[in-house]
Order: sequence, then structure tokens, then C-alpha cells
Amino acid sequence: MDELQDLRGQHLTLHVGVGITDRRLDKYLHGRFRNLSRHFLQDAIRSGGVTVNGKPAKPSQQLRHHDVIEMVLPEPPSKNIEPEDIPLDVLYEDADIIILNKPADLIVHPARGNKSGTLVNALVHYSDHLSSGLGEFRPGIVHRLDRNTTGVMIVTKHETAQWKIAKQFENRQTQKTYLAIVHGTPELDADRINLPLGVHPQVREKYAVRPEIGKEAVTYYEVLEAFRGFSLLKCSPKTGRTHQIRVHLSHIKHPIVADDMYGGKLVYPWQLADAEQAVEEPVIARCALHAFSIEFRHPSTDQMVKFEAPLPPDMQHLLDMLRQFRSR
Repeated sequence: MDELQDLRGQHLTLHVGVGITDRRLDKYLHGRFRNLSRHFLQDAIRSGGVTVNGKPAKPSQQLRHHDVIEMVLPEPPSKNIEPEDIPLDVLYEDADIIILNKPADLIVHPARGNKSGTLVNALVHYSDHLSSGLGEFRPGIVHRLDRNTTGVMIVTKHETAQWKIAKQFENRQTQKTYLAIVHGTPELDADRINLPLGVHPQVREKYAVRPEIGKEAVTYYEVLEAFRGFSLLKCSPKTGRTHQIRVHLSHIKHPIVADDMYGGKLVYPWQLADAEQAVEEPVIARCALHAFSIEFRHPSTDQMVKFEAPLPPDMQHLLDMLRQFRSR
């Protein structure tokens, strides 16, 4: 790791050897710099930090014997991020990883108009040891949760941990479990939702089931508790598409409570108690979705590890009220 840090910002020249035939540039560089993720190297290539035979290159460029690669490894992006003293709920930490319980209303990384107040700003303040992450301004980040989804997240402290865990996500070797409180009760107690997803045809910020052009998306669900008008579901996504669980549950007519983007409604105490309408705050003011657990191979020990994040107070409050007023 120290040697790799010393190479940051330096001009490097690599000569492609005799045994290399039809190897993609990004794969070749990943083989030479195993401590750097392929995603990080692809970003370096696209940003103009890599040339082949003196010409700009693409990650997919095929290499030949005698090709000359010149490159400059970018500096860690965390230097461009303002550290902010935002409290973090750290569930576990060692030399390789940090396991967080992300709260609601917290964006994971800076983007568009959100340059501050993000999880990444908090991480840069919390630790001086973070991997390059998923591209610029995302140190330590190997996967994401939506702004209003709470729960367990993995953060990596160095490049080796990053690419090992990122590879597990890519190969679908991580096991993730979410808890969702939805409207209604599915007809089947457990089922698989296998519906391709893509960007919504009219609304850029939304996603939708797109059979013709969508990417494969698979979610398994199980009904843990059924109430009058609501259910607690355990959801296990086998793919990691944006908004996947939210779109899938909405498509089968059981949107997540308070998920207004995908048809979920706010729920008020007087509604659950079947009482007269009253001026009250909603029981929960954000999408009732929580990343409960994640299981993966530890980057150093190669042993399977599992971490859980307790149900947040707002979802627990909703669940308590359902048990009190809506039990079957």
C-alpha cells in the first residue's frame, strides 16, 4: 500500500509484454495494480490519465505486444471533499472495513446539488484511511443505499479491501436482507419477483419495469407478519439495481409505506386505530425500508461475516402500532 501511494501523481510507463494478446486495457491495468479496483482504473482511463502509444484510450481498447502505456494515477479523491463532523453509527471497524448503520435523510455521496452534508463528508472527517471508492468523490464507498433507506453499509479502508468486496457484489456473492413495511398483503407468503428494470420513460429520477430494454432484476420476498391492510416483508435482492425493491413491490401492488415516488402513502395514528380523522403527524415520514443485514467474505480472513443493523425507531414505532391496532 505504501508503494502504491508513492506512485500517485507520478508519470508511469508500461511496456506490454510478449504474452499479452487481445487483452482489454482496463483488465491489463487491473492485473498490474491488483490493489486498485477496476472501476477506479476505468475512471482514470476515461478522465484522460492513460494513453496507449501516445493516443487517448478507452477502457475496452485491445492491447498488443509492444504497446506502450503511459499513465498518471490520480490522487485519492477524498482530498477534494470537505470533512464534516456528522455523527456516524459505527457497528464494527477493523483495519480493512467500517460497518455503518446509515440513518434516514442522508445521501451517501456528493452529487449534483449535494456537495455537503453527505455520508462521504462524514467519513472523510471520521477516518484518514479510506479506499478510492466508486469513482470521484466517493472514498470508501463500495455500494449505496437510497437517501431515505436506513441500515447496514460496508465502507472499505484501502484498495485491496475495496476490490475484493466489490468483486463479491459484482459476482452476486453478498447476501443482503431488507425489511419493508408495505400496504396490503401479497397473495403468496413468499415468492420471487423477476422483472427487468430501467429508467422510467417519462421521469428521469424514477425507475420502472421495462421488459424490452431493462436490466435483469430479481428480488425474493417473504411475509414475516401480516396485519389488516399492511405487511412486514423480508426482501432479499439477488441483483443490485437502483430502487429495485421499491419498484418491484410497487409493481405487484404492494408499495412500501410512505414511498410516495412509487405509490406508497403516509399513514397516520388515527387511521391505524380506526378512529376519527385528526390533525396528527404521520407515524413514519419516509419510505419504510431498512437494510437489516449483509453477509460477505472478509477481505483479510476470507471468512464469511454477517452484520445486522437494528430496526430504526420510526419503523419500530410503525410496527408496534400495527401490532397494537391491526393484528389479525
